[in-house]
Amino acid sequence: MLKIWNSLSRTREAFGSINPNEVRMYSCGPTVYAMPHIGNYRAYVTWDILRRVLEADGYRVVHCMNITDVGHLVGDGDEGQDKLQMSAEREGITAWEIAKRYEKIFLDDAKTLNVTLPEAPLLCHATDHIDDQIKLIQILDEKGFAYKTSDGLYFDTSKFPEYGKLSGQPLEEKMEGARVESNPEKRNPTDFALWKFSYPGGRDFDPAQDDPGKRRHMEWPSPWGLGFPGWHIECSAMSRKYLGQPFDIHTGGVDHIPVHHENEVAQSVAAYSVPLANFWIHVEFMTVDGQKMSKSLGNTYSLEDCRSKGVEPLAIRYFYLGAHYRSKLNFTWEAAKAAQNALNNLREAAREWDIPTDQEPDQGFYERFMEELNDDLNTPAALAVVWDMVKSDLDSGKKAATLLSFDKILCLGLDAYVAKPVSIPDHVKAIAQRRWEARLRQDWNEADQLRHELEGMGWQMDDGQDGYKLKPKV
Repeated sequence: MLKIWNSLSRTREAFGSINPNEVRMYSCGPTVYAMPHIGNYRAYVTWDILRRVLEADGYRVVHCMNITDVGHLVGDGDEGQDKLQMSAEREGITAWEIAKRYEKIFLDDAKTLNVTLPEAPLLCHATDHIDDQIKLIQILDEKGFAYKTSDGLYFDTSKFPEYGKLSGQPLEEKMEGARVESNPEKRNPTDFALWKFSYPGGRDFDPAQDDPGKRRHMEWPSPWGLGFPGWHIECSAMSRKYLGQPFDIHTGGVDHIPVHHENEVAQSVAAYSVPLANFWIHVEFMTVDGQKMSKSLGNTYSLEDCRSKGVEPLAIRYFYLGAHYRSKLNFTWEAAKAAQNALNNLREAAREWDIPTDQEPDQGFYERFMEELNDDLNTPAALAVVWDMVKSDLDSGKKAATLLSFDKILCLGLDAYVAKPVSIPDHVKAIAQRRWEARLRQDWNEADQLRHELEGMGWQMDDGQDGYKLKPKV
């Protein structure tokens, strides 16, 4: 049985679903305004592992995830420019084109990381659900939770006594510690935008008064005026539409807890008088030199950056699994390359095994593996079980079957390597032998030339004291 840390209760709880044998899970997806980075992808790999563990435990998982393609303002608050609009102006294209460009990169990267994402309609876009968001805001307005300012419609947090429950910080403390906003019309510093106006006062579109230089590219009519939804409302509207309310699990990054997820809870519970989700699961930051890896700090690395350094996307997935999801993970190139080496070693060991003698894994190792994963997704301990199994005295066919069963959850693509020894062409062997002989006689120029020739043919030659080893180049 899965036991997992619930941010709502701040305890490790035994998981139980609302409907037997089914889990409804919502994940906060990307804001598609810029190149995604490997810090972003840690969360998606974690949720992928969570889904696979739940399925291995016998659940059917209904997974929904949003794509934020409007409404996320710079600084994650209620002031400033929409992130997509800002990128559109910088790159000289429309915000719609920006969203399509970076969503495609995100989807392609997720595929290379072996992350299985929901399919439409459960992979849902904010811009496709404007009516759903407006309907939710209308309910809040009718119940007296919303008020109007010159720049938008806001949620009054003082009217929601449970505000702060998720973060564990009472409303009065959140108000005292809140940063000063440039909008003096807000009743409380913790109040947040439900709908932002394109024009001061919330007037509807009037061609006679339209200033093309100030026109927004993404805006919709509403009962309060032409504008666009706040960032938080999309998740409340779409999760309820596709999963109902309450649902079982809501996931996100730890940075979402104090504002984005707190606001989701407030508006959803205020509107419908039932909890939004029973379990809240959050992934810690990836850091670089002790600082959060983020676009705003300019300290990010993409998957393409990793490839250029000889680190595959699946090695990055292995790197994520080497740390517990609730622990900060510091990125260095040395650590990334160590993950690549570990993955290569695992592949090479598996290549030499026999074809699985049957389809059943070794029960003892499999139970240990699942026990670690069911203990709050303890992936580092699960990897340790993998290596214990690899080094064990099981016959190689049984090892092959066991590793393949592990990889249904780890998803490191090991089926391409298990019991599939490398076939080295004779001409490649001949070049490698010539290079080794050149190295022995210390003819470094010829040795380097032949090494480059091998690399150009897709082969890597690792030298040892008494010989060398050939393997496909990463």
